[in-house]
Amino acid sequence: MKKIIMLLTLLITTGLFAQDIAGSWYGQIVFPGGKLRIGLNIKKVEQGYTATMDSPDQGVKDIPVDKISYENKVLTFNISAISANYKGEYKDNGFTGTLTQNNMDIALNLGRTPIKADDKAKERPQEPKKPYPYYSEDVTFKNEKAGITLAGTLTMPEKEGNFPAVILVSGSGPQNRDEEILDHKPFLVLADHLTKKGIAVLRYDDRGVGKSGGTFSGATTNDFATDVEAAFAYLQSLPSINKKKIGIIGHSEGGTIAPIVASKNEDVAFIVLMAGTAIPGDELMMLQNYLLGKTNGMPEEELTKLGVINRKIYDVIKEEEDQEALQEKLYTVFNTDMKPLFIANGVPEAQLIPYINMQLKELSSAWYVNFIRYDPTKALENTECPILAINGDKDLQVAAIPNLEAIKRAAAKSGNKKVTTKKLEGLNHLFQETTSGAPAEYGTITQTISPVALNEISSWIIKQVK
Repeated sequence: MKKIIMLLTLLITTGLFAQDIAGSWYGQIVFPGGKLRIGLNIKKVEQGYTATMDSPDQGVKDIPVDKISYENKVLTFNISAISANYKGEYKDNGFTGTLTQNNMDIALNLGRTPIKADDKAKERPQEPKKPYPYYSEDVTFKNEKAGITLAGTLTMPEKEGNFPAVILVSGSGPQNRDEEILDHKPFLVLADHLTKKGIAVLRYDDRGVGKSGGTFSGATTNDFATDVEAAFAYLQSLPSINKKKIGIIGHSEGGTIAPIVASKNEDVAFIVLMAGTAIPGDELMMLQNYLLGKTNGMPEEELTKLGVINRKIYDVIKEEEDQEALQEKLYTVFNTDMKPLFIANGVPEAQLIPYINMQLKELSSAWYVNFIRYDPTKALENTECPILAINGDKDLQVAAIPNLEAIKRAAAKSGNKKVTTKKLEGLNHLFQETTSGAPAEYGTITQTISPVALNEISSWIIKQVK
């Protein structure tokens, strides 16, 4: 699911003002989970401006900005994939503004002076340091279907041999090969652990991220599945990889993608679902919205009201095929039901227009529509290889019990006797040991992945490849 604070493509409305805002702008958001530096690079063009965005603390550069609005000394933009929007006023040679995400406001001021990284980097004791006690190589492979080249890292116990292997598939949102978030590099830690156990690991930058080609924006879960298929074919071509012992590990949305690939390819030896989504997208979001809202202290009455509105929104997405009609019906729901709720909670009506426009753009996007409509059950029922599904019982994004039970039902229906499901106590969506499971804790927790989760994965895989 969406990583909280993960920076994605900005969707911004076009406008003009006399002040030339071209050039680089720098800011930093501070939240309970830590700090995140932001860079906005604006260029002047004939029709107005174009821009890209950087997230240096996440190792991401040149995120494309689709449009930009600057009018009457006000800069606005939205980040549709994480339900966030920004509004800043130009004064004192900079922008003073607010980033709003999930009804929470975070101050974000933009200026011309670069912000340096903290001198004291956050302690991440599990992160491996070079030189590694195994072979590591940067590689590329081609997705012929999409016509793009993906870049990643292959680690093996030794340079030569015939090793079992896994492909790591990240969660939703543009992720680099380490699935980097809030100074954590979960896939680097997982790859290090597995390689030391004798298993080769291929992890790669998502399309349009890092050194991978292609465009992330506009792609759906099914498109990302073709990237995994290309990674699988690449591993099969290597003499150092045992072609009969290649599996897939997917985290969050990656756990939805793994069964899609495995259900179509009998050569997939096994799959591991780390907080994999196994219930329909609309049901998942209804539950996620409730759990996150409750953890953030939202009153039950308000949670109920929002739940009714969200149900209307998801029903429209599921039922309306025409894109124009879809946006019109979504607008009606927001204007009729959501708008009065925000106004009642003190949100100025003038601020709601860019928010509604941002929401309409996100909710009608190809990825989101596909996500809400998609039911993972069929792919799970058609997956015949061994499956390990693990979830943390503190996961507020992909709740453990509903998803693990859905996997059990799919296995029972298909007759797959090689399915193992485990609920891991005290772990969150990132499989960190936690107290509340709230996303705000992700960055404050020193641990990247609990040893319990790491050992569950490696010990199960070793049994499969013996």
